[in-house]
Amino acid sequence: MQPSSSRLNYSFITEKDIDDLYQLDQDPAVMKYLNGGKPTTMEEKHTVFLPRMAKYANKEKGWGLWKVNIKESGEFIGWILVRPMHFFNDETDTQWHNLELGWRFKQSSWGKGYATEAANALVEQIALMPEYTHISAIALKENAGSIGVMEKLGMTFVKEYMHNDPLGDIPAVYYERKL
Repeated sequence: MQPSSSRLNYSFITEKDIDDLYQLDQDPAVMKYLNGGKPTTMEEKHTVFLPRMAKYANKEKGWGLWKVNIKESGEFIGWILVRPMHFFNDETDTQWHNLELGWRFKQSSWGKGYATEAANALVEQIALMPEYTHISAIALKENAGSIGVMEKLGMTFVKEYMHNDPLGDIPAVYYERKL
């Protein structure tokens, strides 16, 4: 899978990208709807984030984090997550037909359409693979920016629920779209 779009470049994230991942998480505004605005430590990146990412990363299937850079400047601005929905909880669809999208972008890139452009580039690639039938995303209901991206991707509200995750359960809104 190799996503492409007009303004952005994409590459599959590995542990070698740890410094960019760490820097992104240092902005309290970026972390606001993830953990209340607390910057992630480098130790957390090494002991929690990277091992967790390794459990679902599979470049051939498109599962993992996709680094997003601006073509013109080469600047790293964020990432897009692709993995089977409910990968880390008991609601797992063992057939993996439904892929979860997520995103985290630098505050300086907000409001410019980058998250939507990047997520859409991944969706275009996912849609070419017949084993995937749906894309989904979750967010806190207060996270209007992420919900806006979901809606621009053609996802519709399905439910408000308690999303179960080993790192902590969160009250979330769930959006989905058939491919």
